[in-house]
Amino acid sequence: MMGMMQPHVVIGIANVDRKRDFTFPTSIEKDKKDFPTTGGSAKFISFIEKELQPYINRKYKVNSQKTIIGQSLGGLLATEVLAKHTHLFNNYIIVSPSLWWNNESLLKDINAKPPAGVNVFIAVGKEGKVMVRDAKALAKAVKVLKPHFEYMPKEDHATILHNALYKALQWLK
Repeated sequence: MMGMMQPHVVIGIANVDRKRDFTFPTSIEKDKKDFPTTGGSAKFISFIEKELQPYINRKYKVNSQKTIIGQSLGGLLATEVLAKHTHLFNNYIIVSPSLWWNNESLLKDINAKPPAGVNVFIAVGKEGKVMVRDAKALAKAVKVLKPHFEYMPKEDHATILHNALYKALQWLK
């Protein structure tokens, strides 16, 4: 049917400690004390690259299109992958990213020179000045990609994911 999306393989990754897996090390002493398991994103990203993606490629009939979707700390992880391991995905759906982590260091370090053909969808709701400001700053930092930025004022941190994902998938098709 015309206008329909192509078939997709959707992989959900369950984990036991999202603060560990979705954050890079912090220099903020309070965060180290309050969240002692943080800082394992490099290992998690390595798992995606060296184990999960090769397994998916062996097990399923897939093409070269790969999409990562992350919200909150998952959005922080997706942004880290975009900034440091862009080659892992073609499409980035980043919703309400927790870019405040480690005094917004990822925003300061992001290098917006990804390969051609990378799509970035960034969404944030009415989630406070810091979240909105940081999401807008991310869109500005990766402007070379011509990201799609969506401010969703009727949504908050608890309600935004489904509607943002729907809009992102429409945008990508």
